[in-house]
Parts: sequence; C-alpha cells; structure tokens
Amino acid sequence: MAPEEKLPDTETAPETPAEAAPATPEEAIERLRAELAAEADKRLRAFAETENLRKRLIKEKEEFQKYATESLIAELLPVLDHLDLALAHGRGNEACKDFMVGVDMTRKAFVDILARHGVTEFGTTGEAFNPEAHEALGVATVPGLGDDAVAQVVQRGYMLRGRLLRPAKVMVNKAQ
Repeated sequence: MAPEEKLPDTETAPETPAEAAPATPEEAIERLRAELAAEADKRLRAFAETENLRKRLIKEKEEFQKYATESLIAELLPVLDHLDLALAHGRGNEACKDFMVGVDMTRKAFVDILARHGVTEFGTTGEAFNPEAHEALGVATVPGLGDDAVAQVVQRGYMLRGRLLRPAKVMVNKAQ
C-alpha cells in the first residue's frame, strides 16, 4: 500500500437516540451525574486497591525483617546443644571444674545473644506435653509427675519471636 493511500475510516455504530441528544437538560444532567458517580467509584476502588497493596507490602517487609535470621539461628542451635552436652558430661568431674565454668559462661553468653534476637528456650521436666512444641521420643515413668508431663528433656526446643524453630525432644510421663 502506498503511503499516500489512506484507509477508509471505519464507521462507528450509530448512537442510540438517547445517547445522541438527551430529550431534556434534566436528563442530560442526570446522565452526567451517573457517569460522574461511576468514575468516582472507580477512582475510589483504585485508591483502596493501591492502599491495600501498600499495607500488604509493608507487612511482608516487616515479616521478612522479623524472621530474616531464622535460618542462621537454626544452624547455630547445634553449637548450643554441644555446649549443653559438655556441661552434662563434665559436671561430676572435679578435674574439669574450672573448664566447666568457662563452658557455662560461654553457653550463657550465647543464650543471651540469642535472646536479644528474639530466641527463647523451652523444654523443662514437669511441664505439660504440647504436641505442637514437643516431639515425643518415647514414654517414661517418673513418680510424682502427672500423666502427659515431660519426664525427661533429651534436646531443648527453641522459638523465634513466637515461631517454632525446633521442637523440644522429650520423653513423656505415663503412670502405670
């Protein structure tokens, strides 16, 4: 097609008589008011949608910042477990007394750092067994403890700002 040739204009559908010219000025005003209300509603909906998106993005950013350290902390928990094992095995040995003081201080400093970042320990003997926070490894019978209480803590559990990092591994008490 040559540049000087023009395509014929496509014809639009003829306007309905009501759209072409309103019968009275009052009808024209009402039609314009309805269009204005529809456009105002569209604008309000778009604004609300934008505001909801902004709020959701802020919430997601806060969640990300709150739990950004979760994987690092989860990888550090075995170090804390090893310090607990060292303390458990060296407590009765008089030759290790000074060494145990150092290990205990190291563990306390480590737990304090984790606490400043929102990590809390849980899992103590005698507390009620909670399947959402405890992992039952077996059953034990300990006199003086109620049914479904933690009889022995094999490995402590940890929470990060209320979110479970690792369940406590425990033995559950069952009375005979």
